[in-house]
Amino acid sequence: MPSFSLVTTWTPAKDGEPLGYGIELTNTGSEPVSGFQLGFSGPARIDPHATLENGKLLKRLSNHTLIAPPDGYVLEPGQTWTATARGLSYGLRHWSDGANSGYVVLADGTVVVTGTAPTKGKGHNAPLLKGAAKFPVPAKAAVPVSIIPWPKSVATTGARIAPPGFDLKPEGEAANRAAAAFAGLVDDLFPVEALVRPASEAGMPVSIVEKAGMGPEAYEVAFGENSATVSATTRQGMFYGLVTLGHILRGARQYPQTFLFPTGGTITDEPAFEFRGSHLDVARQFYTGAEVMRLIKLMSWNKMNKFHWHLTEDEAWRLEIDAYPQLTEIAAWRGHGKALPPLLGSGPQPTGGYYSKDVVRQVVALADSLGIAVIPEIDMPGHFYAALQALPELRDPAEKGEYQSVQGFPNNSLNPAHEPVYKFVETVVDEVLELFPANIFHLGADEVPLAAWSGSPLALDMIEKLAGPAMRAKHEKQFNQLGNHHGADEIEGSPTAVLQSEFIKRVHKYIASKGAITGGWEEAAHGDAVAKESSYVIGWRNVEINKALAARGFDIVVSPGQRYYLDMANGISWAEPGAGWAGWSGPQETYEFDAGEGWGPEELKHLKGVQSCIWSESMTDRAIFDRLVFPRLSAVAEAGWTPRERKSWNRFKDIVGLMPIMYGNWAAE
Repeated sequence: MPSFSLVTTWTPAKDGEPLGYGIELTNTGSEPVSGFQLGFSGPARIDPHATLENGKLLKRLSNHTLIAPPDGYVLEPGQTWTATARGLSYGLRHWSDGANSGYVVLADGTVVVTGTAPTKGKGHNAPLLKGAAKFPVPAKAAVPVSIIPWPKSVATTGARIAPPGFDLKPEGEAANRAAAAFAGLVDDLFPVEALVRPASEAGMPVSIVEKAGMGPEAYEVAFGENSATVSATTRQGMFYGLVTLGHILRGARQYPQTFLFPTGGTITDEPAFEFRGSHLDVARQFYTGAEVMRLIKLMSWNKMNKFHWHLTEDEAWRLEIDAYPQLTEIAAWRGHGKALPPLLGSGPQPTGGYYSKDVVRQVVALADSLGIAVIPEIDMPGHFYAALQALPELRDPAEKGEYQSVQGFPNNSLNPAHEPVYKFVETVVDEVLELFPANIFHLGADEVPLAAWSGSPLALDMIEKLAGPAMRAKHEKQFNQLGNHHGADEIEGSPTAVLQSEFIKRVHKYIASKGAITGGWEEAAHGDAVAKESSYVIGWRNVEINKALAARGFDIVVSPGQRYYLDMANGISWAEPGAGWAGWSGPQETYEFDAGEGWGPEELKHLKGVQSCIWSESMTDRAIFDRLVFPRLSAVAEAGWTPRERKSWNRFKDIVGLMPIMYGNWAAE
């Protein structure tokens, strides 16, 4: 059987020499091969205008590339064919940027998977970093009790040897549900620690009682010599009180010289913000229902309360929709010869998956028990390539030409002027809202290319009707323009923004007619497309945009790419994995970012909270996921819960080593 290995190399442009992305394929088999093709993918994208030295560029869709050697080329056993691409959509910054899967298509059509090594950066020899960085618990910590996020008021007294576990004594229905959720959670996260155990196994009694008049997520923990009482008005408050007790117990049990367990006093607590979220992009990489539920459990241990489930993208559609089975039959899978090729390291074999409605109901029920609302996102009108492969009838049949998104997907946006689009969207909204009782529908609205629909007669007629003949003429000039590949197009004030705004207004109106709130990325606010009283937007491009949107009266969730996008690398070094378009942000930089810094009182009224975003382009390896997400997820969680004047990096870093991570991959360093 033929076999191959693939190595890619990166040389930045320097001293008049152009950049070089080297592709080295070695024949590790025993027979010569000719007439073959090489496919590979990873976050980096070969530019559509790139030249390829010693090879031919056959196909390129976003980050999927198919190349061939020069005609007549024979690759002998033990020999290496080297081709060099001159031109990338962006320069490589980190080892995870390059190709991370490859395959060879032989002359007879047989597909052979190649072994693929991480991209080698010229002049970089440091060991590649993977796994969550370890934050050791010190002998003397900044505080005597271990709690993340840090509470509003800690006034405990005394100390005792930590009890082995808690014997929960709930009073009433809300308390019983909180106790059951907590017991299930600690059983899953810390399987043999038996944090919840009966009195017969030395469990310390913990009463859980209802107390009127507290905030919706507030709680109080009162300590006695050999007991504790959790009081709250709501089930969520009771649950959070138990989580705090769980944190204190784990610290005192595992590090008895550093952390204590109190015998008196109280902890009084409630969150600074109502919205403390994390997003997960399941389209670029697929995560099973079990993985999603694990992340939700980790979020609840961090007292986060909103899970933003990014279910669709150019790269895949991940949600079962009864009315359109093609969405999951075609758009949920990638592979060689499929409608969607291998992307972002997914390999030539059929790869992917989707969430059945049964799995979604399980996820939603688990999240609800842990005080988390699940917010589905169906990203539109842009980022729609996968769904349009499955449902080509959603395109204007007379549309000509090609435009491209910043990620290199052609003609990837739902056309606001094509009436069948709205029947589709309304059907999807109906099915989605039936599954997600939080009654929030996030419609995306980000990154529509400037040249979108410039070859669509329907769209051009619509622009003329809405904004006049000069705007139509302006848009016609965008025809066949491939757009800006070095950052998302700014569309504010363009004919494209006029069309998108009209689309968003109509969809938002439909969502509102169902009694639901509309979520969107910051672009949903272009042209005031969403009504401020029934929507919120997430500011992602930079810090300034958040403040500006709040000043305009939009409810805002702060998630700047520079600090809260957890796909950005932890540092500048080549050895760190992750993306870099918004820079980098280590755990301390993420922790110390202040969402409302410099905001006036009127603007602060619209600051709903904060959200970390887990984009998955770089997450081709679950050890990379652990490195990028932890402990930064806890840093964002504390920003959402702890008042800014109570925050302390020194305290946080002393405790965060106790927090569980997703897959258990810890860094060697």
